[in-house]
Amino acid sequence: MVIISSNVTIPADEIELSAIRAQGAGGQNVNKVSSAIHLRFDIRASSLPEFYKERLLGLKDSRISKEGVLVIKAQQFRTQEKNREDALARLKELVLQATTFQKARKPTKPTKASKTRRMDGKTQRGKIKAMRGKVFD
Repeated sequence: MVIISSNVTIPADEIELSAIRAQGAGGQNVNKVSSAIHLRFDIRASSLPEFYKERLLGLKDSRISKEGVLVIKAQQFRTQEKNREDALARLKELVLQATTFQKARKPTKPTKASKTRRMDGKTQRGKIKAMRGKVFD
């Protein structure tokens, strides 16, 4: 079971974990040991509250398929158990990330003083460049 908050949990039977062979370097061990974990979580069929489901399905994440299935592949560690813990932690992190609200941006304008400083700097720079020209007697 994955505990998201004090009143929201994901039961273990809704999460499908399967062991697969990890990719990349590692020699013979990689070729014979299935230490990577493939986590599949069907968002639409889950017992999560509707708010969580809508927010998760609204994410622009390549790990979420069109059918609403979240697929996480964990292969960072050498042991299957650590990869399983990593996959579950990443699932929890994604659900928590989906529930946080982005603070609305308030458009601001530059102050008069900052505009003046910018223009003074540009004028100063222009004078320096003008001094590089040919000298006439």
